[in-house]
Amino acid sequence: MKKYIHLFAYAFIGTLAALNVIAQTAPQNDPDLNGMRAIGSPANPKVKWAWNYYMDYAGFNKLTQDLAKAYPDLVKYESIGKSYQGREMYVLTVTDFKSGKPETKPAFWIDGNIHANELQGTQFAMYTAWYLAESFGKVDFVTEMLKGRTFYILPSLNPDAHENFIYKSNTTSSSRSGMMPIDDDGDGLIDEDTYDDLDGDGNIVMMRRKSPTGRYKIDPDFPGRMILAKPDEQGEYEMLGFEGIDNDGDGRVNEDNPGAYDPNRDWGWGWQPDYIQGGALFYPGTLPETQNVKKFFYSHPNIAGAQSYHNFGGMFLRPPGAEEDAMYVPQADVAVYDVIGKVGEKMIPGYKYYVLWKDLYTVYGGEIDWIGLGRGVFMFSNEINTSYRMFNKNSTENRNQNSEFEEFDKFLLLGDGYVKWKSFKHPQYGDIEIGGTKRNYIRNTPGFMLEEEGHRNMAFTMLHAYHLPKIEIVEIKSKPLAGGLTEVTAVIHNQRAIPTHSAHDIKFKIERPDYITLKNAQVIAGMIVENEDLGITKEQKYTPQTIEVKNIPGTVSGGGGGGMFGGGAGGNNAVKVRWIVKGKADKWTVEVNSRKGGIVTKTL
Repeated sequence: MKKYIHLFAYAFIGTLAALNVIAQTAPQNDPDLNGMRAIGSPANPKVKWAWNYYMDYAGFNKLTQDLAKAYPDLVKYESIGKSYQGREMYVLTVTDFKSGKPETKPAFWIDGNIHANELQGTQFAMYTAWYLAESFGKVDFVTEMLKGRTFYILPSLNPDAHENFIYKSNTTSSSRSGMMPIDDDGDGLIDEDTYDDLDGDGNIVMMRRKSPTGRYKIDPDFPGRMILAKPDEQGEYEMLGFEGIDNDGDGRVNEDNPGAYDPNRDWGWGWQPDYIQGGALFYPGTLPETQNVKKFFYSHPNIAGAQSYHNFGGMFLRPPGAEEDAMYVPQADVAVYDVIGKVGEKMIPGYKYYVLWKDLYTVYGGEIDWIGLGRGVFMFSNEINTSYRMFNKNSTENRNQNSEFEEFDKFLLLGDGYVKWKSFKHPQYGDIEIGGTKRNYIRNTPGFMLEEEGHRNMAFTMLHAYHLPKIEIVEIKSKPLAGGLTEVTAVIHNQRAIPTHSAHDIKFKIERPDYITLKNAQVIAGMIVENEDLGITKEQKYTPQTIEVKNIPGTVSGGGGGGMFGGGAGGNNAVKVRWIVKGKADKWTVEVNSRKGGIVTKTL
């Protein structure tokens, strides 16, 4: 026995020595790198791009064109229409074009920046396209995804106001709207009293004026911050609002800014007028931007999952937007959302999986409901960035009590987040001071944190896209019958959590059924096998060659899961169909044609 132990030891040492020689001689890294690749990132991409800043319209269009040029078999783009001001709205199609047509694969939609000041959406959408293209053929998971999935990516749903936020003076929250001129104050003039950048620094900050009756004072710990004086304290300042002048002499300041409507209240589902849902326009679908997206969805019924990016708060939001619509998200669909949303909470620390109306606020006429309920597509809306990420903890105080943004600015941004107070001679208010939060702080992620948050959100969409239907024809069996007939039975299985039709879709017949066809055969009868053990079948008397199946369930509603992201509970989520055919078994082909599950074939 000792002899064999010694032999094993010598062999093991010899193996180690050989490995050591290989390690010393074999190249360990990409020869084009001066160092080692960091795990999880394309180290030497064809399209080199920095992710620590926010792109303008020209920037993300250039990246779109560069990706299409560098990866013509993976990335293509097309205009889906123009914005209100005439900018082309380009959608990137990212897939392995060599493995099949994009429209024959289950597809995933990504958009961002419907609110123009929420810049991360554009970045994360483009990061996803870039990461997928650069990782194809290098990361097995990405390669498999692009062979079997299609991604449609719209970087900005509001490109006009996106440019306005980047190049014009704004607050942290202005330019949320589009750029259609509207008379907000009802005086017959349009956009005549907008914000005024008094010091010309590009930031619309706050105005304050010393006053013996003012109720605000300077925070002694953070001199750039104004706080309310205590009830028994004397205040020092009165706050006069954001930088501005009464330009039209009506006694009001900043009351007629560009837009002042909400593009995310312009969708059809549950639409309500402005006096009920603030921000709504004249009727659902007023805006060309939302119309462009709707038309794209109607012409691309293979979209089975969707993601929209917003900010702020760190949330994975699912439909519905209003309590009265909760009935349209049945428990079977909630179970699918839960599989994705609960894992998401692990993937992005500080983010919470919420129901929009229940955990945030009510939204009528929102994109999330038009896609999720109007089209029956499983959709999340992520609220990017959360104060948790500053110090990896949640504050127990409200915003007027805590000082986490000021502390983060002091210790991590080194004072870059705020405009210091300065004196200004105002034409109406006299001697004032202006200062406060820069427009690209608070809501928009700081540059050094941007790529990480973008990658985590991208990975969350990969989790969602992974669970799009993956159809497999498990088996095809034939059995000879009397009279020269043959019985052909096919078993079809969906390997992922998302079914080919949501329960909501099935109830309201939003999408056509899945078609299962036996080709190259003389079919005289076709049926669905409802229970093999009890011999229960349901014959389809018309077009028996192509059997219509209302749904191919996912793993959540029955059947095992498995794979990289797991699956659901026990049961059986297979679909079984049967044909009676004239003649003996030959090279008959079964084709599954599902709008959201793709096209799959197998030959007997």
